[in-house]
Amino acid sequence: MLTLVTGGTGFTGSHLVRRLLARGDTVRVLDNAPGLFARELQAAGAEVTLGSVTDVNVVERMTEGTRQVFHVAAVFRQINLPDETYHEVNAVGTRIVGEAALRHKVDSFVYCSTQGVHGDIKSPPGNEQSPITPEDYYQTTKYEGEQEIAALVERGLPATTLRPMAIYGPGDPARFLYLFRAVKRGRFLMFGDGTTFYHPLYIDNLVDAFLLAAFQPGTGEVYLIGDREYCSLNELVTAVAASMGRRVQITHLPFGPLWLAAGLCEAVCKPLGLEPPLFRRRADWFRQNRAFSIDKARHGLGYEPKFNLATGLARTAEWYRENGYL
Repeated sequence: MLTLVTGGTGFTGSHLVRRLLARGDTVRVLDNAPGLFARELQAAGAEVTLGSVTDVNVVERMTEGTRQVFHVAAVFRQINLPDETYHEVNAVGTRIVGEAALRHKVDSFVYCSTQGVHGDIKSPPGNEQSPITPEDYYQTTKYEGEQEIAALVERGLPATTLRPMAIYGPGDPARFLYLFRAVKRGRFLMFGDGTTFYHPLYIDNLVDAFLLAAFQPGTGEVYLIGDREYCSLNELVTAVAASMGRRVQITHLPFGPLWLAAGLCEAVCKPLGLEPPLFRRRADWFRQNRAFSIDKARHGLGYEPKFNLATGLARTAEWYRENGYL
């Protein structure tokens, strides 16, 4: 099967591409940068093209002849980019890819959104019907992308939208690395009481969900995808320590000063074009509840997470050590 994966050289996309290649698909990858994995994926047989999902001509060429499309590409965690860039890539780019897929009559289209569209869950666990309350421009524009897909479904695009939880796993050089490094020092500064809920998602579980979604009738359904269980931040930090064979002391500090420092850091760095070492979105990690039911995905996709937190963290720690990150 000829398959297109946008954002396929990144952490999430590269895992999906490897699985598709392993099952025998011919895979095209479109990404705006080679990332860590472009050469590896090319050597494994993927056709990698560097370009933007906002380039209509490139998207048209990459989509022609494909039977399924996984749209993973997005602008993410880049503080100094203007809001217009987030909108162009995450919303307009999604429409461009979706329209091309519709023109070429693909069999299935899977859009990767985010749990973040729900914002802070006031009464956990949340579900797909929880209020849409994005709290930053990334989350806002990912939901705009969802709306673009919904409009294309009305025109016949066989699409399914996934809202992943906090993705982690081997090959991730950013999302969990700071957590592992902080815990490795033996003392973790927890701003707040640490009872905030966190819902992890091991990368192999997410890839399972992608493949299940691609073989379901694309009728515009939206599914939250996470591991079987969520946990408190205190439990997460303790589990990260255990994955490295260590113990950690958690020191609790008030959240307010961290929030003020994050805002100040952004205000100073942004005019200078510098990436702030601390920003409000990162600080929110300590206070926003992210905990959801995955029952809809279980019933609608047949999704059942195979990897638990202990196994996922152990595999992630091993990759960090083998690749010199820890």
